[in-house]
Amino acid sequence: MTGIAVFPGQGSQTVGMGKDLFDRFPDICATADRVLGYPIRELCLGDPERKLGRTEFTQPALFTVNALHYMAHLADGASVPDFVAGHSLGEYNALLAAEAFDFETGLRLVQKRGALMGAISGGGMAAVLGADAGRVRAVIQEAGISTVDVANFNAISQTVLSGPSDDLERLRPSFESAGANVVPLNVRTAFHSRYMRSVARDFAAFLDTIRFMPLVVPVISNFTALPYRDDEIANNLVKQIDHSVRWVESVQYLLDEPDPVFVELGPGTVLTRLIKDIRQHPTPVNIARRY
Repeated sequence: MTGIAVFPGQGSQTVGMGKDLFDRFPDICATADRVLGYPIRELCLGDPERKLGRTEFTQPALFTVNALHYMAHLADGASVPDFVAGHSLGEYNALLAAEAFDFETGLRLVQKRGALMGAISGGGMAAVLGADAGRVRAVIQEAGISTVDVANFNAISQTVLSGPSDDLERLRPSFESAGANVVPLNVRTAFHSRYMRSVARDFAAFLDTIRFMPLVVPVISNFTALPYRDDEIANNLVKQIDHSVRWVESVQYLLDEPDPVFVELGPGTVLTRLIKDIRQHPTPVNIARRY
């Protein structure tokens, strides 16, 4: 059996997340309060000022709750996983589990990432359901719209697009004619696209101040859909910001391991559902192993 821990990203947050975990790990909560400058428990459990849906607050909160889920997973007797992976923000929890950095360093990373990403506005995102990635790309090309990027290859039947909101809406009739549904996402920014390049540049400068440790568990990268090398952590985290999340290929890579067993550690079951979809549509993995 190959044990695989996966961590969800932005969009999985919900008021009340982590309610059974904060009291178990008070040191983590104290560290989060000190670094962030506000009470993390209050934000996650009550959200009295309705900030949890704002990127600059979502990312540190979700990173903290994902970390608590992982710590509880181990404390309850689970073994250290054989592989880890995370979707977008969740990749930071995968790297934390692999000991690339400690909790405080990881929290400072996502605090900066969230602040940079939250400061960008304009554009939007939409999920295309019921068409595979090849068909999605063909429809975009046939429509003659060159301003839209693929943000997330989430599942065989789910691809998320980023770009100008008007152009995403212009694509809707073309996708509907192709038998797909288009669901606009509740975001005001075109994440994981060319429109995040300034954020990637600024984050790269911040990462120059961070020292990463050798990984103790293989981490699958969103950017390459392959295991990280120790010398490419900063590069992959920068590229992740303005490139596609290759979740389908990442899961396909892991499904090629002997008897893979996935456990999602975080609020909700978004990744569990995506993995189920990918399992039901087997596709040959055509990316070479590195080791």
